[in-house]
Amino acid sequence: MTAIKATQATQAMAAPAAGSRSPAEVYEEQFVPALFRPWGRVVAAAAQLAPGQRVLDVACGTGALTEAVCERVGPEGSVVGLDANAQMLEVARRKQLDVEWREGRAETLPFANASFDAVVSQFGLMFFDDRVQALREMMRVLRPGGRLAVAVCDGLERSPGYAALADLLQRLFGSRIADAFRAPFSLGDEALLQRLCGQADITGVDIRHHAGSVRFQSLAALVATERACAWTLGGLLDHAEFASLLAHSQAELAPFTGSDGAVSFAMPALVTTARRPE
Repeated sequence: MTAIKATQATQAMAAPAAGSRSPAEVYEEQFVPALFRPWGRVVAAAAQLAPGQRVLDVACGTGALTEAVCERVGPEGSVVGLDANAQMLEVARRKQLDVEWREGRAETLPFANASFDAVVSQFGLMFFDDRVQALREMMRVLRPGGRLAVAVCDGLERSPGYAALADLLQRLFGSRIADAFRAPFSLGDEALLQRLCGQADITGVDIRHHAGSVRFQSLAALVATERACAWTLGGLLDHAEFASLLAHSQAELAPFTGSDGAVSFAMPALVTTARRPE
């Protein structure tokens, strides 16, 4: 992470969120079921994982994609989950998964060349300090013929609920806060992804749009989860500002709020795949 992002993440992880739960726990309890878990099987399928393979999950977080990888490779397979955030890994280690959890950065993967049959990454590339170097590293640790699958959020304009929230943040708090919230959608452009892959000397790239959605049990759950997210709003707004955001969100997100109070809207993704040449 950059120095600004590192400071932001430290502040967010140090601050209590949603009672006594850590931000990583809130992430696992709220973000994973609302958004990330359904994508695990999509990315694992895009990587064409098979029983017995050795697979690396880069920026694994609390293990949403890692779980799907384990399902695909089975007990005879071998799975490594790597993340730069120790608290995320602490939560991941509580899962009953046969996974080697490692702390490390995508730009300097702590593995030898040609160590894995497949490398996968779900919603992490947008936040890497050096995206091209991270992609090079993922290809480096792939065995010849190994497959890469990387998912990123599609453009913000194709996720109407988050677009409305970004507009609200702009009006309430200005560009600095709104742009931090927009960061996860920064790679939602097929041409940009193609350029990044080209700069990383990756050939045979295939980029596909996949439909997806977000569903939170309540607007309060959505805002609380964003408060715990170290890579967007975590550490940027104080308690009073989050209270103001929640109050103003009632009207702004009304079109996406059901009679049961749940909030849902589309959030598609782009999945990039490639093979390391034989």
